[in-house]
Amino acid sequence: MVDFGAIVEVAVVLAIILAVAAPFGAYLGRVYTNRPAFGDRFLLPLEGRIYRLLGVSARESMGYREYASSLLFVSALTAVWMFLMMWFQASLFPQPAGFTPMSWDTIVHTTASFLTATDFTHLAPEVNMTVWGNLLALEVPMFLAPAAALSVAAAMARGFIRKDGTIGNFYVDMVRSLTRVLLPIALVGGAVLALLSVPDAFPPLLWAGPHAANPVFNGPVAGMQSIVYLGSNGGGWTSANVTSSLANPSIWTQTFGMGLFLLLPFSFPFAFASIVRRPGEAWPYLGTVLIVFVVGLALFLAFEGPPGLGLSGYRFGVVPDSSFQFASVYSNTGSNNLNIAFLAPVPQMALLFGMFTQNTPGSDGVGFGTLLIFALLAIFVGGLMVGRTPEYLGKRITPTTVKWTALVLLYHPVAVLVPTAAAYLGGFVPSTGLFTPVPFCSSGTCLNAHAFSSVLYEFTSESANNGSGMSSFNDVTLFFNLAGAGVILVGRFLPMIAMLKIGSEFARTTALPPGPGTLETRSLTFTLYLTLLLIVVSALLFLPVIALGPLSQVGG
Repeated sequence: MVDFGAIVEVAVVLAIILAVAAPFGAYLGRVYTNRPAFGDRFLLPLEGRIYRLLGVSARESMGYREYASSLLFVSALTAVWMFLMMWFQASLFPQPAGFTPMSWDTIVHTTASFLTATDFTHLAPEVNMTVWGNLLALEVPMFLAPAAALSVAAAMARGFIRKDGTIGNFYVDMVRSLTRVLLPIALVGGAVLALLSVPDAFPPLLWAGPHAANPVFNGPVAGMQSIVYLGSNGGGWTSANVTSSLANPSIWTQTFGMGLFLLLPFSFPFAFASIVRRPGEAWPYLGTVLIVFVVGLALFLAFEGPPGLGLSGYRFGVVPDSSFQFASVYSNTGSNNLNIAFLAPVPQMALLFGMFTQNTPGSDGVGFGTLLIFALLAIFVGGLMVGRTPEYLGKRITPTTVKWTALVLLYHPVAVLVPTAAAYLGGFVPSTGLFTPVPFCSSGTCLNAHAFSSVLYEFTSESANNGSGMSSFNDVTLFFNLAGAGVILVGRFLPMIAMLKIGSEFARTTALPPGPGTLETRSLTFTLYLTLLLIVVSALLFLPVIALGPLSQVGG
């Protein structure tokens, strides 16, 4: 029986998020264009001191190369810090009971994963991390990674309103992302979660929970869980994450978490409209996101199997738990509250499609940047159809822009399919006997459809910087650690660099008055056109491999 009451509750949550998204997006636009914004009286002096400490001039604007170099430099420093913290944590910090050091390749994978807000875990934090190692090695990048993503998206958007080829200052954008957005909201979010009974103990205390035979140390869990949600991170204090009553004790904490991880992705279309000073530009993007999101969620709920398939069953009901899982994957947060391996094939395909697009709504900042790239492709194709030079917001779409757009669209299937084929053909995945066999064998090992889907899901999640996983096979191996780390890094930095390059190209292009061939983007027609192009392109790129995995299990 359909639980219409629960569906109404989910609809109300989405309505509240959308109501908050417009004013919050306008606030973000003011922050990233240095216009007067809430909190200036207190934050401007603080930010000024930080700039002086960093040796940065807030008035200096960077070009594409300098901005990208700064992004990679800060990311490299963060990666070194993380690796060293994890490598030496046993000698630096007190060890929890049963502490087990990680191998070097697992540390490499963990570094790449948390550096990029992917948080695809090949570790169990309660076993492989000390309490302070958890805080210093894993929680620090949970703030820096989304700050970098928001900065890149803002820099790309500024390219549409500039004429000198510059796109802003990376260090200024990072500082403002932290002081104006992530830190204050995470602090408030952590306080709310603590009031809702998520532990926030410091120093950490032994927590037995419902499984007293396997107690773990708690700590500032509410504070970490807040930035896990807000920053599209997805990792957690323990490997159980939100399936555990430690991090997610009630329906209220789950609902609040859902609101946190949808806030920034749904707000950024309005931030973009505020940056380019064209309020109507937000609606086509929001419309596309909502169409794909709502249809995908409807399919997920319609085809999901009977209760009891989650890691701990459906703790709060089929609709609330499924909606959380769906929204978590589509926002690229990737916090699992269900066992995806035991979902029906159609819901699995629905989750995979959200990671194929990466922009409905996608992660903080980068999700919207990817959607904007799809929009540029749509405008380019539309311009060719009417025989006019394609342009957007009064600026011509150059051949260089089209090349970088194509690169962003093509890297994702390559980053997913090549390592999937290597894992399969190289015999790195154990054979299992579940579901319908895939008619391919290599080195005497035959993989069935479920095992194939698990490998496909893993690399899709890593390439999309999502972090959710099916957990159907042992992936803590040298191959999956190193291959996964490579996929994660390419999936993170290649599209971000492309976004900066595209923004820089528009910043060098002279604005032109609209002509008779200008495509009207602020319209329902463009919204439907963009939605169809997004669906068709994503399906063409991935449909063959879907047929080998979850699609072959339908009706089986």
